[in-house]
Amino acid sequence: MPDSVGRPLRIGVLGSYGGLNLGDEAILTCVLTGLRQIRPTAELIIFSRHPEDSRQRFGLAAVPYTGVPQSRLIEAETGLDLLVLGGGGVLHDGQASAVTRPVRLAQELGIPTFGYAIGAGPLTDRAEIRLVREAVENLTDLTVRDHESVLVLENAGVGRPLSVTADAAVLLEPEEFTEEMLLREGIDSHDRLVGMSVREPGRAADHLDEASYHDLLATAADFLTCRLQAQTVFVPMERGDIAHAHAVLSAMNAPETARILNRAYRPAQIAGLMRHLDFAVGMRLHFVMFAAGAGVPVLPLPYAGKVFDFAQVVGAPALTGVARRETGPLLAELDRLWDDRDACTRRLRERFTVLRERALQNLERCRAVIDGLEAPASVPVDMDANLGADAGPVHPRRS
Repeated sequence: MPDSVGRPLRIGVLGSYGGLNLGDEAILTCVLTGLRQIRPTAELIIFSRHPEDSRQRFGLAAVPYTGVPQSRLIEAETGLDLLVLGGGGVLHDGQASAVTRPVRLAQELGIPTFGYAIGAGPLTDRAEIRLVREAVENLTDLTVRDHESVLVLENAGVGRPLSVTADAAVLLEPEEFTEEMLLREGIDSHDRLVGMSVREPGRAADHLDEASYHDLLATAADFLTCRLQAQTVFVPMERGDIAHAHAVLSAMNAPETARILNRAYRPAQIAGLMRHLDFAVGMRLHFVMFAAGAGVPVLPLPYAGKVFDFAQVVGAPALTGVARRETGPLLAELDRLWDDRDACTRRLRERFTVLRERALQNLERCRAVIDGLEAPASVPVDMDANLGADAGPVHPRRS
């Protein structure tokens, strides 16, 4: 193996990284942790949409993979022993072509590729479907994070066996979210706290009507404020969520009872925040995941199949669709879930333990690929840790 012939393994990790979404950064945190467990001496390189952000967050070399010429990608991949795709929902309309480009190039260069608990969908563009099918069929090995993704990949024409495990981020270890941090956000820790996650309409949720779901969630927040005598805490998982949290807050009858987290936090800190919550309502997958992992009674509001799939796996109730007409059923479900909160907490903790065990399968499958690597014939590359999106080309290092 490469680390037995004079140099460490060089492993690239590719995904929707670069500080755009705390869920994706949670995934990357766990993938990097897993790779360090497999090979502590490995040299890890992040293929990021915003390399400077990735370098600052993780202290690792990072290179861009979007908006760069093919020659730049070739130089960045030269010398890699393995390229890891994912995890998370990387194969969907609008992104699939960009994220499969370095994967297909690595495959052409003879570099092993591993899909780490990848997610797929929605995927409707014919050209992107073809690119995804080719890339996935030629992966050295892969795991898939949910059944929804299996259906998407099979519909895209992928014929190889697909193993369902769990999202890499279920293994994230929470960091403490202190009382002082709550106070800085204007949150009284002596109150009951309801966490809420909203998201913007976009490629993954283009069916959402803003006015309808803002009003719906405002009604839910007002109901929980009254029912639980609670304070609502909006938890943005990416920057665009902040504006929509403000829109929901402004539609509330009692906006003074709500707060929006305004400071920047690491994913593990948001996971640590969950221990302060008594209840949670969420649209974002990883917000729901963090709440479930802490045993917080949570009502997912699935805008996409991945959220519904996760809700089913952990035994959380879920209302399909987010529309104004569902106000009555939503409030009834919130009321029922609160009354059943102790049983819900037990169920979440039991099922999340199983989910974490499934997530470890990602690690073992990746370990098997790494153990099977042979000494590379390619020349290693000097990856400058300060390489930016507008930097010059990477030059091979001769040894």
